[in-house]
Amino acid sequence: MAIRKILLSALIVNRANDRHGELENETAAIAWLFNEREQHMRNLTKDIVERGEIYEYPLVSPEKAQFIVFDGNRRVTCLKLLENPRRAPTGELQAFFKEQRARWAGPFPKKISCQVESDRDRIDEILFRRHTGTQNGVGQSTWDDRMKATFVTRTGKGGGPSVADEIEKRLADANLLPTRRKIPRSTLNRLLSAEPLRKRVGISMKGGKFGFTHDEGTSLGALARIASDLASRQVVLGDIWDIDGKQDYLNSLQEEGVLPNPADTIVDDDESKRTAKPAKARPTAKASPTLRSTLIPQKEFGLSWPGRLQRHHQIWEELQFHLDLRLHPNAVSVLLRVLLELALENYITQAGVTIHDNDKLAARLEKAGLHLKAAGKIDGKQMDVIRKFKQGDKLVSADTLNKYVHSPNFAPSPEHLASMWDSLADVVVHLLKA
Repeated sequence: MAIRKILLSALIVNRANDRHGELENETAAIAWLFNEREQHMRNLTKDIVERGEIYEYPLVSPEKAQFIVFDGNRRVTCLKLLENPRRAPTGELQAFFKEQRARWAGPFPKKISCQVESDRDRIDEILFRRHTGTQNGVGQSTWDDRMKATFVTRTGKGGGPSVADEIEKRLADANLLPTRRKIPRSTLNRLLSAEPLRKRVGISMKGGKFGFTHDEGTSLGALARIASDLASRQVVLGDIWDIDGKQDYLNSLQEEGVLPNPADTIVDDDESKRTAKPAKARPTAKASPTLRSTLIPQKEFGLSWPGRLQRHHQIWEELQFHLDLRLHPNAVSVLLRVLLELALENYITQAGVTIHDNDKLAARLEKAGLHLKAAGKIDGKQMDVIRKFKQGDKLVSADTLNKYVHSPNFAPSPEHLASMWDSLADVVVHLLKA
């Protein structure tokens, strides 16, 4: 494999691209791309102009004094038409490429780096591995929905609006933008890549729509501070590369009093109407109690998942999405016990709670609960649930969890498991957020 810089004019869009089979010439191949994928081609062009590069090397093979493109025809086509908009298939597209070319920052590249392969059999092997599926592990492994979601959560790169763009607009309107340097948008997007992180600074991008979750003035002040830290390079990408780094930075702002607090929360009128106590209604003859299908309800709990909580995250997802409460009550009961213990150990370690080696589960949970209550994370009612956890005659107790795991005669009930989770859910979430 050789990487070489090749004149853009020497690259030939493949008339026999496997996307369409053999066509008459390069012009016909370019026309096909726009006939079949015009919006994709427009989007790709805008991205190339915005970024000023194409990231991946086109795969090319020498053909006399020129080079045929075997992979990367779309990228090369966009560059060719940016170089010479008159080659676009229609007048409308010519105007589009002329407009995009005017937006290009700096000198337009005459050469681009390409992967050059002269052996056509080797090229076919490369294409086979890139474009024909996983081939039982031989080919490129595509991401499933969870993998895509993990990437978006880590980087902030999704299909929706850019949170950095939205923040920059609000800061500009409030005259709070940094004056000396621009905000590094990719870093800001990464920092605020997930809803739990955004809500800490008082904003939301739920449903792709920007909004304030806390007092606008307070939130704008927090965002202005973050923008200043990023623009001045006091905080750089390496500082907030993972969840722990993001949380550490936001925690430092919280300790300084920069972030909004619960008292600044905006009450949504629609939400308050939904949560208002409904009028009493007589039950109908058909009314019957319902039980959710999984132990953990399938809703948002505001959790971020750093790498050290990998197993916690896997167990959580099994209990929230995969294990049917009625079909697998024994497995659910054991995993509930494991999740509680792991979450508890996480909080004890991260918050520095003092425990003794001979403290059992109930005693450790009580100490962690007192620490949470002192920090204002839980209230007296939740603390009462934790204290009752020591009592063996209670449904929500350490003794019950132990019986789920060790007793041959104590069969877990789906209804009891759901009730236990509902009683402990808030505490478990706080233990995992540490």
